[in-house]
Amino acid sequence: MSEKTKKGFKMPSSYTVLLIIIAIMAVMTWIIPAGAFVDGVYKAQPQNPQGIWDVLMAPIRAMLGTHPEEGSLIKETSAAIDVAFFILMVGGFLGVVNETGALDVGIASIVKKYKGREKMLILVLMPLFALGGTTYGMGEETMAFYPLLVPVMMAVGFDSLTGVAIILLGSQIGCLASTLNPFATGIASATAGVGTGDGIALRLIFWVVLTALSTWFVYRYADKIQKDPTKSLVYSTREEDLKHFNVEDSSSVASTLSSKQKSVLFLFVLTFVLMVLSFIPWTDLGITVFDNFNTWLTGLPVLGQIVGSSTAALGTWYFPEGAMLFAFMGILIGIVYGLKEDKIISAFMNGAADLLSVALIVAIARGIQVIMNDGMITDTILNWGKEGLSGLSSQVFIVLTYIFYLPMSFLIPSSSGLASATMGIMAPLGEFVNVRPSLIITAYQSASGVLNLIAPTSGIVMGALALGRINIGTWWKFMGKLVVAIIVVTIALLLLGTFLPFL
Repeated sequence: MSEKTKKGFKMPSSYTVLLIIIAIMAVMTWIIPAGAFVDGVYKAQPQNPQGIWDVLMAPIRAMLGTHPEEGSLIKETSAAIDVAFFILMVGGFLGVVNETGALDVGIASIVKKYKGREKMLILVLMPLFALGGTTYGMGEETMAFYPLLVPVMMAVGFDSLTGVAIILLGSQIGCLASTLNPFATGIASATAGVGTGDGIALRLIFWVVLTALSTWFVYRYADKIQKDPTKSLVYSTREEDLKHFNVEDSSSVASTLSSKQKSVLFLFVLTFVLMVLSFIPWTDLGITVFDNFNTWLTGLPVLGQIVGSSTAALGTWYFPEGAMLFAFMGILIGIVYGLKEDKIISAFMNGAADLLSVALIVAIARGIQVIMNDGMITDTILNWGKEGLSGLSSQVFIVLTYIFYLPMSFLIPSSSGLASATMGIMAPLGEFVNVRPSLIITAYQSASGVLNLIAPTSGIVMGALALGRINIGTWWKFMGKLVVAIIVVTIALLLLGTFLPFL
């Protein structure tokens, strides 16, 4: 049998898949009529087809952000450079930490501590990531966790797919069942003219049911892999993955941390704690302690100026501040451990280089939206959906609304962008058939959430798979049955919401 026959079909790389989708969207701009919503009313616009030059420029413009001329109806696309730079700084931070050897020893100690009850890690970690997703839309910032957790999962007897699933599935199930997420629930509620808390009871039910379902799904898979490693969907690349993630037999690595390594791990954990605290919108939750502290600190004579008058309070940070945090803590860890200046710099640069491919994927994925916006077909597709959903019963309307948002979430993977573009139309439309705006919001974020678990247009999905060295075809095979189950459960809960208005 020839080598080619043995290998069979090989799924293209993440870059190729995304570039193909960009090209397909460019072709669609020649076919789909151009249009735009002007003051809430859809109006046809002159066709603006995208050519080869536009396809080639789309990832570049996505990285830098698009800024249409004043008066233009073409939508602005936010820059991906802030997310990409954040990812690079995370890589540099991890490069310095790895240079100290503290993670290797830490992983060995975890393996020893959880010997015989390794699956408990899944039961603890997945709800935690789901909590981050439901409260503040944990997404791109999870990129920092993959290089940490995947080796741990492999070391305790699971595979790289288990590690990726805990983070990606956990966080995105949380986003799917968003309760307070400002990038999904917050923007959608504001656009629909209702409070963020409207419909929160049903969303809490979503969170509990779907988090439990997905946790059980990963737990069952991990149990199967632990009993028979050959059952792993990534077993063919296990040896390569073990080398890539520097996973050693726990018996060959010392499980006792030196005093310097303990300091490194303390700073390592502190960094992630600060990141989580800084990204949660505390003021939206009625908690002002961080804002008050920042105001007091920056208002102090002399000390306030030394710290910096433009210091941002925890809860108001975004990716630029997150990048600063990881860059600073990486250098600090190197100093605390006693690394020489040239070793800190080389370790930092090597770590950043390891995640360069992931940073580029984020930009390429966002290039899809650039093509659609510049070709002015986004609003046309939305208008088609609006016309198709009018004049239906409450139950049929909410199910079709959910179905409508599935392809829309593929085309517009940004939850905030999709909410801003559609909720001003869909919420009033729902009121004509006695469907509350809060239920429309729940349907939208549920569809967006399930597509963002598998969509190749999602930078979060493609970035996670690149970090875990997992082919997207393998991920689809792993997720297939679970996605079907999530859709069925979601539709059932949405129908329940039409009969129980207090939800």
